[in-house]
Amino acid sequence: MSLLILLRHGQSVWNAENRFTGWVDTPLSEQGVAEAARAGRLLAEEGVTVDRAFTSTLRRAIDTGEIVLEALGQADLPQEQAWQLNERFYGALTGRNKAQTAQEFGVEQVHIWRRSYDVPPPGGESLADTANRTLPYFRDVVFPATRAAGVVLVSAHGNSLRSIVKELDGLDEEGVLSLEIATGVPLVYELDGGRPVDKRILTAAEEPADPQHTTDPARRAHEDAPAGSAAP
Repeated sequence: MSLLILLRHGQSVWNAENRFTGWVDTPLSEQGVAEAARAGRLLAEEGVTVDRAFTSTLRRAIDTGEIVLEALGQADLPQEQAWQLNERFYGALTGRNKAQTAQEFGVEQVHIWRRSYDVPPPGGESLADTANRTLPYFRDVVFPATRAAGVVLVSAHGNSLRSIVKELDGLDEEGVLSLEIATGVPLVYELDGGRPVDKRILTAAEEPADPQHTTDPARRAHEDAPAGSAAP
């Protein structure tokens, strides 16, 4: 048995400002730092010791991983950085306020750019484009690491992690469109022989997981965004 821990970075400054972030290297907000620290405490309470850690090249994911590893008493464990785990690139939408963008281009058009599987925003990536760079790295590097190491941590981003969850949970293209991954909330997969046999969403006792989330990997997580979650 091995564990694969997927963790979306804590809230970033641009998440808090409701802006399309993508590849801009914006830092964690104060809330994001607190979310990362909470994730570290939850994993420490589980008795987790990470054997290998992966992250993107963006500081909000790197810093989240560092905060978690420090909480686990593993501040010296290096994180392996990979651009393939970066957030989706939003092209011409980068830096724009989401509400203002909807007013300018129309709610339906912005919804298509954000939530369709294979329609990119102008000059940017679709979710399919993101999956096409994220999944080969996951299959070739991260997933094999789970066979050699007991516990693997991936600190990354909403859309790169959605691609990975789509693969692990067997979601189709429609299913992944409504999948939301909250900031700073660890998703813990238990693997047996490289196959997911259990999935847990770690939340504090006073913050129960959304009942639509399931620990059964055979069921599909077709939930809307949880209250308080930040869009990429």
